[in-house]
Amino acid sequence: MASKILISTAYFPPIEYFTLILQADEVEIEKEENYIKQSYRNRCYILSAHGAQVLTVPVYQGSIHKTSIKDIRIDYSKRWQQVHLRAFKASYNSSPYYEFYAEIFDRIILRNHVFLLDLNMELTMAVLTLLKIPKTLSYTSDFKPIGSIENDFRYKISPKKESQFKGKEYIQVFNNGNGFTSGLSILDLIFNIGPDSGNYL
Repeated sequence: MASKILISTAYFPPIEYFTLILQADEVEIEKEENYIKQSYRNRCYILSAHGAQVLTVPVYQGSIHKTSIKDIRIDYSKRWQQVHLRAFKASYNSSPYYEFYAEIFDRIILRNHVFLLDLNMELTMAVLTLLKIPKTLSYTSDFKPIGSIENDFRYKISPKKESQFKGKEYIQVFNNGNGFTSGLSILDLIFNIGPDSGNYL
């Protein structure tokens, strides 16, 4: 794997995001790009009793057509925190490790970060700590055009694209007899297999 990778900021992204971080020596997170709707930058997928459920952090976009991701502010008029925390509990309260880790994420989400970038970074660092992955993440200082650098994963991990990542299966709370559900948030892995999550990667 490459010694340096470039990735987007993300809200509880899927497992492959953290697999990339684990395999890299140096990780840069893009903060100069224009905000992209319907991406992992402000949404994640968890597994509910009714299948995959999307959770989105609402943001202010204003009247500006193109807004830098570093300037994207979270919209707290939507009461999204309560919705997300209730959804996490409904989906994972019966999982083996929910009670051990939920409070860590609850505290961060309830901290009322102004900017999406700051919320995502704090959550990502908390996940890396739980996974026992000692990585230092840095932000970009300027925007690199697509195709201009190697190991650019900013736009490759997307809910709009079918992932080529083939991770190992693990026991999930809600498989509904339909088998393993892939492409879910890292939360699904952590709440279901706990301390072994890092080894899974």
